[in-house]
Parts: sequence; C-alpha cells; structure tokens
Amino acid sequence: MLTLPIETLAIEAVPGTRPQARVLIVGRSENVLSEAVEILRLAGHAAGASNQFADVMDLFDMTAVDIVVFGGMVPPDTKELLRGQISGRNPAVTFIQGLAGIAGLIAAQVQASLTGAATGLVVTYDPSARTVRLRLDRPEDVRVTAWWATSFTPPEPRSTSRVLLGARLQAGPHTVPLPEEVPAQASFVSVAAGDAVRVITVGPMPQLALLPAP
Repeated sequence: MLTLPIETLAIEAVPGTRPQARVLIVGRSENVLSEAVEILRLAGHAAGASNQFADVMDLFDMTAVDIVVFGGMVPPDTKELLRGQISGRNPAVTFIQGLAGIAGLIAAQVQASLTGAATGLVVTYDPSARTVRLRLDRPEDVRVTAWWATSFTPPEPRSTSRVLLGARLQAGPHTVPLPEEVPAQASFVSVAAGDAVRVITVGPMPQLALLPAP
C-alpha cells in the first residue's frame, strides 16, 4: 500500500514499464485513492491521485493526462469547475464519474473506458432474477466480480468484493446468478472477457452516500 500523502502521488508507472494510459483520480478517501493508484500501476498504467481539490491544477500537468476520474465526494460545482479547467488545457482528456469509493471498481471503470464499445462483450443485469447476463462473440477467459459497499462513513468508506466466475466460456449467451450476500444497494459487477471490460450497477448508491463530505 502506498503511504505517501495523497497530494504527492504523482502520475507514475511501475519502473521499467511503458504505461498504457495516464490516469488521475480526484477524490476524498486517502485509502481508496492510494489503493486504486496501486492497482492501476500494477495493471500497466501511469496513475496518480489527489484529495486536494483546490490544488489539482497546480499539482499535475494536465496535458500529460489521458483519463480523469472523479469520486462521488467531489462537490458538483468543484467537479464542473475542474472539468472546464482541465478540458481547457487538454481537450482530449476522458472524464469518468466513479460509481463508488471502491478501489477495484474504479480500476475496472478505467479499463472499461479504454476498451470502448468495439468489442463483442455485452453485459446486462436482470433485477427480477438477480442475474448477470453476458454474451460473447468468441471464446474468452471470463472473470465476473461483484463489488459492494459495507460502510458509507465519510471520508473513508469501506467495501468488499467476491469473484463470481473465473472460467473460459464459449461464444454465446451466459448467465451468472448473484449470491444473496450481494446487497440491493451500492453494489456493482465488473466483467472482464479477454481484453474487454464492462462495469454495471446492480444496486444504486443510497442518497445519503452521495452527499459530499464537509
């Protein structure tokens, strides 16, 4: 786990590697930011983070950023201000709204943004049957992971996850049932099939959890 203060987490990759993308995460939780940066770096990206909203533009060279992720604790007016300032310096940057303060989920959202819609992976959720449905256009190694929040206490939310499926699947439709332990709120599923990644919301975040921390 990274132990440096969040504002000093420069956008860096694992030494000796060539990063696939340069990612900046702006959020509140030091633990979530640190863990997400570590996951992204190990996945082959250059990643950095900050919880110093007012200093972001001075701490990072936005012309050297490909993706900016905003956490849910970033106030809406601050987020819109930063979007405008960042876009002014780098019109090509991609913005992602983080679904929850879950480090692995944030990393999955970044991967999903990089694979785009050109792949043959389709993922949907059937709430009545509590089943994740996926369709492959060719055989792939598939990993299905459920993520959910266990505490919404700011500024350090807590969460857990469970791998629901890890197997090679043939082309065509498949279903993955959700276990009872996955709650009906603040829950999400990521599906990785080959190089493609999709992230879907199973249960939305409760409204109180969406309020910015003071």
